Amino acid sequence: MPHRLSDPVAIDTEKQYGDFRDQLYKDGYAVVKGVMTPERAAHYVEEMTKWLERFPLGFDRNDPRTWTEEKLPAHMKGGMYHGYAVPHEKFVWDARLEPGVLAAFEKIWGTNELLASFDGINYTLPLPEGQRKPSTPWPHVDQSPHLLGLQCIQGIINFAPNGPNDGGLVVLKGSQALNDTYFKTHSKDKKAKWGNVPDDWHGFDPEEVDWYKERGAEEVKVCVDPGDLIVWDSRTVHWNVLPQSEQTRSIVYACYTPAAFSSPEELKQKGDMFHNRTRTTHWPHRNFWHQDKILRFGKEDPYHRDRPFEEPVETEQLLKLAGAMPY
Repeated sequence: MPHRLSDPVAIDTEKQYGDFRDQLYKDGYAVVKGVMTPERAAHYVEEMTKWLERFPLGFDRNDPRTWTEEKLPAHMKGGMYHGYAVPHEKFVWDARLEPGVLAAFEKIWGTNELLASFDGINYTLPLPEGQRKPSTPWPHVDQSPHLLGLQCIQGIINFAPNGPNDGGLVVLKGSQALNDTYFKTHSKDKKAKWGNVPDDWHGFDPEEVDWYKERGAEEVKVCVDPGDLIVWDSRTVHWNVLPQSEQTRSIVYACYTPAAFSSPEELKQKGDMFHNRTRTTHWPHRNFWHQDKILRFGKEDPYHRDRPFEEPVETEQLLKLAGAMPY
């Protein structure tokens, strides 16, 4: 039976699993170590670097003077790329299909019949010392207030070293357990939208973050090694920070939920989106919306692309994850 979005997912979060799931359900996030080898992770760093070099903008991996907005495709928050059909580049789908990544989400959901999000990448280049700016936090959750309980698990496939001073993910540890209470007890209604569809996203003001911290939620910069996977509950308050070091951040955003969570109509829509090489939110099974072209410096981007530079190999496994073939 398809999952009813008004109800929590029937996962026993009190059970002791003896693996990363214990931390995920207790703290709202976890690190799954070594889902791929460091050599494989380095391969993806190279692929992402070559992707940037394909644009005739003057980016040179060996010349930090070219690591500027003018020399890079349109992005946000330091290095988040969602346009140019990048969610469907072969290297992005290859990362989503990594056996260790899929195994982690299969453990979480108890099924191998999953859908993948058509999500973007993050390749944040460090600024020279003296030009680095402190990050402005943008704390948020990726689950609408009217959805209660565990609904979606998000993921970051990490390819480069990521320490305390590097650009990366910050979470409010334990905030997922407070999220439903927060929205039940606060009448303030902030409905964000992507396109023309109500969006599974809610941003928090500093005083709202303090509400969580006063109840025990702890701010944590998540540190990981090449080849690690970060997973977190979509109710966990989180944001990213810019690097205060010389280390480049290199990741693919990859989220998975059971295919049974989608209706036949949603699966058809998702399959059509795959064939058109458009993108989704972090949610693999719902909240699809009309995608407008991404602007660059406030104008129509002459480098806009409707198809990836390198098309993915449409295997049966990929098509099922894309919702373009039934399980």
